[in-house]
Amino acid sequence: MVVLLHALATTGLLTWYPSIATLTERYRVVTLDQRCHGRGIRDQGFRIPDCADDVAALLDALSIDRAVVAGYSMGGIVAQRVWRQHPGRVRGLVLAATTDHFMTTVRERVFHHATGLTMRGLRVRAGAPVAAASDPVTEPVAEPLDLHDWALAQMRSTSPVAVAQAVAILGRHHSRPWLGRIDVPTAVLVTLEDRVFPAERQIAMARRIPGATTHEIRAGHACVVRQADRFVPAFAQALHTVHARAEQAESASMRR
Repeated sequence: MVVLLHALATTGLLTWYPSIATLTERYRVVTLDQRCHGRGIRDQGFRIPDCADDVAALLDALSIDRAVVAGYSMGGIVAQRVWRQHPGRVRGLVLAATTDHFMTTVRERVFHHATGLTMRGLRVRAGAPVAAASDPVTEPVAEPLDLHDWALAQMRSTSPVAVAQAVAILGRHHSRPWLGRIDVPTAVLVTLEDRVFPAERQIAMARRIPGATTHEIRAGHACVVRQADRFVPAFAQALHTVHARAEQAESASMRR
């Protein structure tokens, strides 16, 4: 099982639709809309610890004990918190285009780059069909929709006020004090041309996580959609690496 966590100001499907077909060839994959985004929980506001608890609740709902948790940008921050709060539920981590310290100075850049996941990239990819979702957790619908119109609807499902609130909360994220205690296989996908989270910060984060592997691609922060031809193979390889390492660790544990 792989849980995919989306970027700021988007939704689960809007971030991950270019990747899902490739990933489902080998894994059971699920994504969700996080708090204050899309169809996510709205009545309690956005808090990173609550987002992490929501992932654990999702696993409970699906009767899954442990999963690989993978996050892009904001989703990578939430993925770190899932391990912090529910270490027994995390089989491995894949952290893509993300950070361990969301400094206040990057808030404005993140806010303006968040929409870069959609409009400019979607003009390139326009015409490709995409499946909507009838159930916010697991059930895709086969009926294709116009990609551009669908993406606009996904974007508009998250209010600018909610995005601003999330940016403010993310500005307080700081996982450096405990990154060195992460004890599950972890892969960090570094976006070398990222102007939101510079590559050197992503690499430094990877070095703080014991045994983390680093996977680099020459792409910008919105590459999950805008440069999917580069992102998807690299992300899949990072995920395969984590999955193989988790299987090895579990086999070794059973032999003891």
